[in-house]
Amino acid sequence: MRVVFLFLLVSCLVYATQILQTPIKFSQKRIELTKEYIKIHYNKDVSNIKIIPKIILIHHTAIDDYKDSLSRFQEEVLPSVRKDIASVTPSVNVSSHFMVEPNGTIHKLMPLDFMARHVIGLNYNSIGIENVGGENSKDNLTQAQLEANIFLIKYLREKFPTIEYVVGHYEYRCFEENELFLELDKGYRTLKDDPSERFMRLLHRANPRLKHAPCKVSNDN
Repeated sequence: MRVVFLFLLVSCLVYATQILQTPIKFSQKRIELTKEYIKIHYNKDVSNIKIIPKIILIHHTAIDDYKDSLSRFQEEVLPSVRKDIASVTPSVNVSSHFMVEPNGTIHKLMPLDFMARHVIGLNYNSIGIENVGGENSKDNLTQAQLEANIFLIKYLREKFPTIEYVVGHYEYRCFEENELFLELDKGYRTLKDDPSERFMRLLHRANPRLKHAPCKVSNDN
């Protein structure tokens, strides 16, 4: 009974949620670098960077401060702290479609039909939601963030009927044998732990019609 009550409470709260427009810099240079990334990693020659989303990909930023988190997405050139992937990718920084603060405030960072760079292999098919938090791999995403993510998933499903999955970043390798996974470099993989399994479990409970990742990954912190 308590679970039902909480779910109904969340369902009511999310209707009041708003999306703030907080665009990151996405110049023509960044668009061209994204096309280069698509060519190198997916072997696709594209005239634009538009996508047809099939997956909602949930992240935490691994930084507990909103302004510091947002700053990591502003630069067009890959920061030196990401040397592990700079060696196999063109100089374009990470990006995501949304960022959610611990208080539940939602920021839209870029056009939803543009490819963001937020996950290996699934960028071309996914919309990324970054949640501020998870520093030092802590499971500290909040109830307000959960409600905001539930709202966003509902909003995105209505906007893009093509969406089939909601997946945590730590589950991305489950798609390696799936047709949605595009990555030519078999050595280009990183270990991810975001967000927590707890957070994804609650999101799946609120969105039973969306598919899970095609395999089970245990990631309780």
